[in-house]
Parts: sequence; structure tokens; C-alpha cells
Amino acid sequence: MKKITKAVIPVAGYGTRFLPFTKAVPKPLLPILNKPALQIISEEVVKSGITDILFIVGYKKDVLESHFLPAPELEKMLNEKGKYDYLEAIRYPETMANFSFKIQTEQNGTASAIGLAEEFAAGEPFAVLFGDDVMYHDGRPVIGQLCDVYEKYGKTVIGCKRVSMDVISKYASIEYDKVEEDKVFRMTKVTEKPKKEEAKSDLAPLGRYVCTPDIFDIIRGLKPGANGEYQFTDALDVQSRTTGALAYTFDGIRYDMGDRLGYLKANIEYGLRDEELGAKLKEYLKELIAD
Repeated sequence: MKKITKAVIPVAGYGTRFLPFTKAVPKPLLPILNKPALQIISEEVVKSGITDILFIVGYKKDVLESHFLPAPELEKMLNEKGKYDYLEAIRYPETMANFSFKIQTEQNGTASAIGLAEEFAAGEPFAVLFGDDVMYHDGRPVIGQLCDVYEKYGKTVIGCKRVSMDVISKYASIEYDKVEEDKVFRMTKVTEKPKKEEAKSDLAPLGRYVCTPDIFDIIRGLKPGANGEYQFTDALDVQSRTTGALAYTFDGIRYDMGDRLGYLKANIEYGLRDEELGAKLKEYLKELIAD
């Protein structure tokens, strides 16, 4: 089975829940400690063995793009002052993968964003990572886990977690008719934001996918859903009932970067794992709670 070498990361939203910050800076550049969330997501891709990344961009494209381009003035200053650690840190995003950018001119849904990647995919299977979802796992990265499942079965793979049925209406719900193996389920349907009483499963997709290229034909045939938008979930639902798709419950922690509390959790937990900050932050949090 062909290895996955390409990833698509849609980041064309306006980031309204983080205004006024996102008036000037795109939400994917929100920092987790001193790294933009988008770089952490890109590192997940690269550590999984993927070499080519396409960003689907919109608002503030130039600011997003500049993080992955050389900064000669800054590099010169850091080099002259002997700040080689910082120099290495800012050069790494320039060389970590082969980057390309495509503009989504109309914000009309996630399926439309993915549809813009057809030329980039060039008939090959590809990974999809949504910019609102940062994943942490100290072993095989989450998207790499999905690639492994794809390479075994040759079907689209949707990364999932089990969630409480009390909150399933905030997500989508996946139905399945067969357990292929531990953590791998043969899908029969996926429903976007079902009512609690209508949801048939607590398996919810959480921002990581590996897709077979026939997804583009399905996207072209989609009808608009709520708010006149074309939803990626609807395309995956069609695929699960035609060429087939798998749900995989991945190992790892997901942080919702589209939510202010999720953003705070990411910073606190990454801070606690940080070699330099961890012990100091833990002590501070203990003192804070004690007060």
C-alpha cells in the first residue's frame, strides 16, 4: 500500500472566538508556550514521515506564510549576537517540509476547503489535519497512527475518540457494523452534530483523517447543508456507504484550539511537560490553588 507523503491543513477561518487578537494575527499562530499551534501541528505531520504540506488559507495569508519563510534580518541579528539556539529555532520551520499555500476565497465549508487540495493530492491518498486540533502523544504521532491503519486496509481513516453522550451534539457521531480489530471500526454512517437521543454511537471524529483520492468526486457531488455550507463530514458519510471508510480511536490527547479553555489547557499541560518550566509551573499552580 502506498505510503502517505502529503498532508492538507485547512486554516482559512476568521478566528472570531479569539477576537480582538485575531484581528491582526491568524488564529493558527496562537502560541503554545513559544511555538505557534500551526507549527506544532506541522511537526506532528513531519514526525509521521510526511514530506509535503498544503495549507488552505484565507484571512491574513501573508502573516501565516511568513512564519514558514526565511527572515534574513532576524537571522543576521541572531547570528551576529551568537544566539544560535534561537537561530536554529526560527530556521527550522523554513526547512521542515515542502510547503505550499492555496487560498479559499469563499468560506463555504470544510468540504470546499478540502476540495481545493485535489491538484496537490494528484491522485494519491493524503492526510487531513484541522488547525483547531492540536494533538499530543509521546509515541507515534496521531496522524502517523492513522497512516499506519491506512497502509494496512487501504481505506479512508477517521481519527476518533469516545465522548460523553451528553456532549455528542457538539461533535459528529460515527456508526459502524464491524470491529476490524482493536480500535478499528468499519463505518456505516457519520452524522454531524446529532441530538443526544438520536446519536447511535459515542465515537466522535476529532480533526485527523487519511483520505483516499475518490473523496474529491464525492465533494463535487455534495449538496449544501446548514448555512449553505459544504461539510467534510457529509462527504465522509457518503464515502462510508460507498467505497468504505474506517474509524480509528487514536492514542493521544486532543486540545481544542478553537476554544479559549482548550487553549489554556494546552498551554498549561505543555508547560508542565517543558523541561525548563515544568517544575516551576507545577509549584506555582500548587500555590495558586492553595490560596
